[in-house]
This record gives sequence, C-alpha cells and structure tokens, in this order.
Amino acid sequence: MTSTPHYHPITIIPTDIDFMGHVNNARYLSWVQDAVLSHWHKLAPAEAVAAHGWVALKHEITYRKPAFLDDEVMAKVVLESIQGARAFYETVVKRGEDVLAEIKSSWCFIDSETLRPARIGKEIAAFFFPVAEPASRAPDPA
Repeated sequence: MTSTPHYHPITIIPTDIDFMGHVNNARYLSWVQDAVLSHWHKLAPAEAVAAHGWVALKHEITYRKPAFLDDEVMAKVVLESIQGARAFYETVVKRGEDVLAEIKSSWCFIDSETLRPARIGKEIAAFFFPVAEPASRAPDPA
C-alpha cells in the first residue's frame, strides 16, 4: 500500500548551478529532504511534528536529465511503506513531463527529546495511509 502522492515545487537558484551550466547533482539530496519533510509537515498532526523528526538513512538517485536555472521543477513524493521506525519513499523530480531524477530513500523516525528511533504507530501511519471506505452494498431484495 502506498500513500497519496504529495507534490512539492522546487525553486532553482543561481548557486544550484555548477561549472557545466546545470544543477549540481548534490542539490538533489536537499530537494529530496525538503520534499519528504514537506510531506510530513502537511499530513502529520502538529503534536507528532513537535515530538518527532526524521533522519535520512539512505538515498539512491538515478539521474535522467539535467535541470537548468529557469526550469519549473516539481517533486512527486510517495510514501511506499513503513516498517517499525523506518519509512520508505520514492521521489520523482520532473520538469513538465520530463523525468529529471528518480530517488528511493529510507528514513528513520526519531523521538525529538531522546534522538532515538521511535516506532511509527498506527495512529500516525493512518494520516499517511488512510483506510478506504468500504463500497456500499445494495440492500438485499427480500
């Protein structure tokens, strides 16, 4: 089960551009972090946001096409699954229909006070994986 996609606009600034005239590959890491955290802040309840944070564990980036200064870029973030204290995301960075990069990442949910991993409970997961309403059944013709 995956969550509803979250769309996060990306603004390219002059310092993102490298000596080859396009966005430096390292900037994609910041973009992914911003997009995933935006997803968390949008859907999680305020008390969960205040009490917890995220630490990146792994990013696997496949670069497809370069991005340039005046490009309009959007990140599509999908939370694919949750296991214990870990969350697994897929992020696709696009310019219009062109895929610029695909990123698989895993994150550790942490308690903000102890800075220790914290299990992602059902009460928090429900904000990201809403349970579909069952289809209404037609009454039995009796």
